[in-house]
Amino acid sequence: MSEIARQQAQEIWWHGVNAVRGTEAVKRALLSEQVARPDHIIAVGKAACAMAAGAFEVFGGDIPALVVTKYDHAEPLPPSARIIEAAHPVPDENSLIAGHALLAAVRDLPEEAHLLVLVSGGASALAELPEDGLSLAALQTENTRLLSQGLDIHAMNARRKELSQIKGGKLLANFNGALVTTLAISDVEGDALSVIGSGIGDAPEFYRFSFDPFIVASNGIARAAAAEKATGLGLNVLSDKETLYADVFELAEEIGHYLRDAPSGVHIWGGEPTVVLPPDPGQGGRNQALALALAREVSGVVGLTVLVAGTDGTDGPTDAAGGIITGATWREDGDRYLRQADSGRFLEQHGALFTSGPTGTNVMDLVIAIRD
Repeated sequence: MSEIARQQAQEIWWHGVNAVRGTEAVKRALLSEQVARPDHIIAVGKAACAMAAGAFEVFGGDIPALVVTKYDHAEPLPPSARIIEAAHPVPDENSLIAGHALLAAVRDLPEEAHLLVLVSGGASALAELPEDGLSLAALQTENTRLLSQGLDIHAMNARRKELSQIKGGKLLANFNGALVTTLAISDVEGDALSVIGSGIGDAPEFYRFSFDPFIVASNGIARAAAAEKATGLGLNVLSDKETLYADVFELAEEIGHYLRDAPSGVHIWGGEPTVVLPPDPGQGGRNQALALALAREVSGVVGLTVLVAGTDGTDGPTDAAGGIITGATWREDGDRYLRQADSGRFLEQHGALFTSGPTGTNVMDLVIAIRD
């Protein structure tokens, strides 16, 4: 692997991610939209701490806040913020504690209250309050089933809304105040507020309060920043598309076919692939699976480096963000790892695993391909 190309791919990816970090995205939106100081803040998602930090930088650190995020994603916040860490992508007991806490916080606000809601990807699992009669075990079983079916986020979150007392705008139905301002980092195709976090910050027209929603970061913004960085490195950007919305194997075949004969330059794709899991999956996530499947498709191609990674820094139930491969990465035993959904183990063994750590954002995934 060309070390220069490997470094460039990572610089391009990081520039895209940094452009949509929660802290800066929230600060920009609050200041540009001249949002009034809220009486209470709730932040839910993988980027919840970063987003809350942005609000505190604008309004000061004395506003009461409830922040719900993934384990190991907590960041230092003022004492006025209560932080709850929970599981992702399958909810756990702490997810239910977070769901109850969110409902109590919203219900307790007075009539003239202004509530600031900060939502990012991962909220669907991190905070939950199941419908009456649905146990945590049953909820976990259903979520595991949904994750293994290869469904897109719209289909999964539609089902999650049916099982929840707080999703689909139900949480805000308990708000008796005057104004809800929602800032969302989009991790869904089309940037629909009704889908992000299963619509935890959504508000149907019949609600009594005023509602101001804003999308503050998206895959499109990240891709534009990535393209800007590539151009700044003297590279020609030939592709910039949000089309990663099919099964990882279908996408690997399509992208691999294109890259085998692609001209020199940088190719950028965004979106969120799907993957069907076997009964007992191994180590990895959709980005690691796509990276390894791509390695098979471009095996033998010289002068090609491809980085596939989730912008949140975590891919499925792993600590890795994705993989970085070339035409020399593939080995014949790779098929077995793909069948067993164990791509992460293969990539780790061959020095092709990409780890970034939590990034403070979540705008789906980015693929950065550099053809020398």
